[in-house]
Amino acid sequence: MNRTDLGKALRELRVASGKQAKVVSRGAVMSPSKLSKIENGVLPPSVLDVERILEALEVAADIKTHLAEVARKVATEATAWRIYRRTGLHKHQEEIQAIEAQATLIRVFQPSCIPGLLQTPEYIRGVQQSSELTEDALEKMICARLRRQEILYAGVRSFRFLITESVLRWRLIPPAMMAAQLDKLIAMSRIPKIEICVAPLSACMPGLPTSSFVLFDRRLAIVEIPHAEITTSEMRDVELYEDKFDTFGSVSLSGADMRDLVASIRDDFLREQETG
Repeated sequence: MNRTDLGKALRELRVASGKQAKVVSRGAVMSPSKLSKIENGVLPPSVLDVERILEALEVAADIKTHLAEVARKVATEATAWRIYRRTGLHKHQEEIQAIEAQATLIRVFQPSCIPGLLQTPEYIRGVQQSSELTEDALEKMICARLRRQEILYAGVRSFRFLITESVLRWRLIPPAMMAAQLDKLIAMSRIPKIEICVAPLSACMPGLPTSSFVLFDRRLAIVEIPHAEITTSEMRDVELYEDKFDTFGSVSLSGADMRDLVASIRDDFLREQETG
């Protein structure tokens, strides 16, 4: 089965369900035009696209398993960041929000920047400063990311954030704003079901951090590389990132030790701000 056949199968399932395209696209968190392009074989769907469409169609488990496997074989798993910027980064935030809503355990490994779910508005702006977004697009993206953060307070999911110490010291924004960002990390680490760990520079590292990634339960990994975002639900791939998360977690600080380290870095920023 090629991507045209896959699209045709999805279209036939939708027609058989009696659901309108706009209803299915809304449930799958995509535009009607994107669903139409997938159904007509114009746009190769990712595994995630197929899973969301099948979820919206409420198909039987065996059909879902079969078509998800087909999607893994024919889908292009990498999506360039320029495509997300063109279609709207705020829309991509909404797509990620839909994935997060379906997970019970979310694990984030970040050797590049503060994880998005923990970022202050000023830090979000600092991360996007070189992305050439218009002011309107940037504001929409900031608002969408802040809406995503509401999931942290629901209390029904567990979160584990693993950050390298270098991220905490990287000066994306002025010292006072960095101090506020680190204060937020300390505060968030006290919320039940949220664990924030830091791999200190003083530790003997178990390897290279390579890329940022997020694990959703044990079923999906989203990996960020400079030019694209890669999505995989292949168990061997997911296990690879689980191993990396656990390996770096074994040398990381958590709880009071983590808060002490973050507070000391925050104080360095505050002293820098005071002395000018």
